[in-house]
Amino acid sequence: MKRVLLFLGTNLAIIVVASITLSLLGVGSFLDETGTGLDLQALLIFCFVFGMAGSFISLLLSKKIAKWTMKVQIIDKPRNSDEEWLFKTIERQADNAGIGMPEVGVFQAQQANAFATGASRNKALVAVSTGMLQRFNKDEIEAVLGHEVGHVANGDMITLALIQGVVNTFVMFLARVVGFAVDRIVLRNEQGLGIGYFITTIAAEIVLAILASTIVFWFSRRREFRADEAGARLGTRQGMIGALQRLKAETQVPNQLPESMQAFGITGGKKKGIKALFMTHPPLEDRIAALQNMSD
Repeated sequence: MKRVLLFLGTNLAIIVVASITLSLLGVGSFLDETGTGLDLQALLIFCFVFGMAGSFISLLLSKKIAKWTMKVQIIDKPRNSDEEWLFKTIERQADNAGIGMPEVGVFQAQQANAFATGASRNKALVAVSTGMLQRFNKDEIEAVLGHEVGHVANGDMITLALIQGVVNTFVMFLARVVGFAVDRIVLRNEQGLGIGYFITTIAAEIVLAILASTIVFWFSRRREFRADEAGARLGTRQGMIGALQRLKAETQVPNQLPESMQAFGITGGKKKGIKALFMTHPPLEDRIAALQNMSD
């Protein structure tokens, strides 16, 4: 599954560009009637509208950007028995999960990985790497595909967009409050908004967006357990455990997904210490243990 870092990067770019543009146009200052304070209610509404817009624009672009970034080859009509099996497996799982048939794709990568993305449960994309198709057995691949279909069926991308929209709202709001405070208290600008407000707001927005992304990463880690359960149901539990064990054995192989796409994959980069807060996936050991303890 490869989605969060790409989603966050696109979202942050949209928010920063929108903020700079609006500031240059003189929109979004939200001073009160006296010109000496902020109209917090109007500011919050403004930030909510643009925060949600940035998140959902990222969501709408996610599938196209994933195809372009990973050079995904879409299987419209299977050309051989392997593609036929892949197509039919996803078709059956989508039907069992109650979602529309996703687009099916393959991308060139030696590392074993797969991902799902898309703005709708009925118009998603599920893609798998050539490395996984070459080295994993069919039970393991079937479970991994079920994991990805589970992400789609669980509405993870929509939920992610909503969470990111709320995060955007408060990031934009707090950044402007900080910018106003610096402009008034530190730079002692007593009327209107000075250059200090705009510079501080943009800088604070970037810093707060990075810090607030830990909330999104936390959600990303939690959703992996649910998707693993879906993989066990739509495939087999032993197949899902076997796939994760094989992925664990291959952790010495460098992750060949671009960093912006690693969050969408079945496995992501491993971090320690404070960097663990920015992990998009829980440790493979924890995921395997959860499946082993899953009730039948």
